[in-house]
Amino acid sequence: MKFPVTILLTALLAYAAGLYMPWWSTALAAFLVALMIYQQPGWSTLAGFLGIFLLWGVLAWTRSGANGHILAHRMSQFILKKDDPNLLLGMTALIGAVTGALGALTGSLARRAFKPVQNL
Repeated sequence: MKFPVTILLTALLAYAAGLYMPWWSTALAAFLVALMIYQQPGWSTLAGFLGIFLLWGVLAWTRSGANGHILAHRMSQFILKKDDPNLLLGMTALIGAVTGALGALTGSLARRAFKPVQNL
């Protein structure tokens, strides 16, 4: 049950941070959620990846759809050399997702590093 909650909290905190801070605040949001909610590093990384991927994908799709994807068409022709705005929006979500995954992995490993050592 922690996994879906972590995805949702990561997306919500990243959205709130993105309103006032630069784009890389998504990594800070994923870091904080992974630091507060303990999971194995792999699950934490996947949760950070999915949370930010979904957030950035939805935000890119809705903001691009508001103008009929005109800018996405032009930018995909300029950057990708072909007219595929969906690929451009997917790449946007993927860049954010990698940032979120690395932030969540760092938070999970930081929690593990500062965990008190127990006697065996």
